[in-house]
Amino acid sequence: MTRILLLEDDIGTATEITLELVANGYAVTHRLLVSEGLAAAQDEPIDLLIVDRQVPDGDGLELIAELRRIGRRTPALVLSALGSLDDRVRGLRAGGDDYLPKPFALVELIARVEALLRRPNETRDTRLIAGPLDLDLLAGVATRAGRALELLPRELKLLDYLVRRPGRIVTRSMLLQDVWGYTFEPNSNVVDVHIGRLRRKVDADGEPQLIRNVRGQGYIFDVPG
Repeated sequence: MTRILLLEDDIGTATEITLELVANGYAVTHRLLVSEGLAAAQDEPIDLLIVDRQVPDGDGLELIAELRRIGRRTPALVLSALGSLDDRVRGLRAGGDDYLPKPFALVELIARVEALLRRPNETRDTRLIAGPLDLDLLAGVATRAGRALELLPRELKLLDYLVRRPGRIVTRSMLLQDVWGYTFEPNSNVVDVHIGRLRRKVDADGEPQLIRNVRGQGYIFDVPG
């Protein structure tokens, strides 16, 4: 059963959310404080976080940030009465995957939970080694055969995504949804531009090509032999 950790100090709100989640087949662990939520997230197998920002011992974003710091990539939905653009941006930059301002309809909450859980279930490893490539995601550093790759954050995220799917075709739609977070396809070549820059950094002259274009389909990361 999918287990959700709910950090919410308002008992009434927490009860409503918990009942709705349970009715939709989820198991719920409810905590009131950031410290309690952090302990639960480290001690129990959690598939999704639902985090209120304003709790008695701090900001719920601290929970997400700490889990990201130690390499936990558990999807996180942020709830908050702080609904301005700046607040939403801060929530996403802290490691949140989605942001739902209060008040909200429970049906929308469930829809967002379902959407987050549909995303690829990637491992929580923060150190990836694939042939000559070495990615340290916590440090934001990547090398190929000892050669430092000067990657921008988006390029590192793209490479992370590709390396976790060796030998599989990755479509532009997949990248737009899972790397950029778009639920629609913008009328631009943003994926092609970023992949082009990434390939020039990863595949230097004379080196075996690791990232290939599959005409009309997308891209593929070739598993080094």
